[in-house]
Amino acid sequence: MKASLIELHRTADERLQRDGQRYTANRRALIDALGGSDRPLSMPELLERSEGMAQSSAYRNLAILEEAGVVHRLVTSDDTARYELAEDLTGHHHHVICESCGSVLDIDAPPELEHGVHAFAESVAATHGFAVSHHRLDLVGTCAACAAART
Repeated sequence: MKASLIELHRTADERLQRDGQRYTANRRALIDALGGSDRPLSMPELLERSEGMAQSSAYRNLAILEEAGVVHRLVTSDDTARYELAEDLTGHHHHVICESCGSVLDIDAPPELEHGVHAFAESVAATHGFAVSHHRLDLVGTCAACAAART
């Protein structure tokens, strides 16, 4: 379940303080932008939603937020980074990624698939002595817009 914006700001502040960082206005603006989106955002999209922020400042602050465990960076097939709030803040989800344009959409998997992936992870852990902390499932293909453009 997605946290409220107030909870997001409180958690971001706590995690940054834990890392010896301050929760600045630019970091707050980035959390506002990401918290108001239903999908990971590229740098141009973040800058558009964080009016007046310099790109260098956005990258620097995103790196700090990522280090603090507030933001997660995805790099897709077009090598463009997209950013989203950490999964523990938004709820467990997966992604559909277009290998043509790099667009990313958040998707939820059916409970039976999640159960199967969890069972598989436990089996791998037992077989290989590997400690699984979480899993991700990315479906990679072609979005409707790119498919239509090819016809």
